[in-house]
Amino acid sequence: MAAVKSCATAIAVAAACLTLSAQAPQPSRSQHGRLFPPQDLGLLEAPDRDEWQRPHQILDALGVAEASVVADVGAGSGWFTVRLARRVGPNGKVYAQDVQQEMLAATTRRVRREGLANVTPVLGRGSDPALPAGALDAALVVDVLHEIEDRVTLLANLGRALKPGGLIGIVDFKPGGAGPGPDPDERVPPEDVERDAARAGLVLRRRETFLPFQYFLVFGRQETTAAPGAGTTSARPRGAAPAPPRP
Repeated sequence: MAAVKSCATAIAVAAACLTLSAQAPQPSRSQHGRLFPPQDLGLLEAPDRDEWQRPHQILDALGVAEASVVADVGAGSGWFTVRLARRVGPNGKVYAQDVQQEMLAATTRRVRREGLANVTPVLGRGSDPALPAGALDAALVVDVLHEIEDRVTLLANLGRALKPGGLIGIVDFKPGGAGPGPDPDERVPPEDVERDAARAGLVLRRRETFLPFQYFLVFGRQETTAAPGAGTTSARPRGAAPAPPRP
């Protein structure tokens, strides 16, 4: 009889645990896909990464220069953060943004070791990078989009953080399994990124082709130009030819 009571008690405890588990807050996959685990940060520090990542060419393509204000979106270990900080110099500023506090802690330690005083850590949430509006000359998003569920919202928020003429550089791994990077089924095709960026109100400026394992897309905001003799504005991609005058 005691054994029966003991068994019944165990079943009741298990049922209560299942109920509490169902009621507890669950991780939201509407905000993120599969986030990169902080304990694997060493994988981002491959000794040959400089060779295939070509950071200086990426920064050149985005026009990052002395005194620029830039963001490293999804900073991770701070690999790009320190390179951006050196490029913009003491008169520039780098926002090291991530949605994981452990990543920002790792980046902050790295920045301190290298004696850089122009980096500000920013903790984002979901698809909100929490970056100041109209502040950035450039935003760099490297190997991050495959972790984001709502890419349109993220890209729209990044667009709002740009200064007029500012650029967003999206670098991610090409479809297939060549080279380093995530599993093939986790990779986001570049045409999907272009579609999401258009929905976010961004305009594709260039497709850079110098990276061996990744695609590199450069976006900007829709610029507005005043129509002659009118009090309204008309949207026109920056760098596009103006419409011919009416007869």
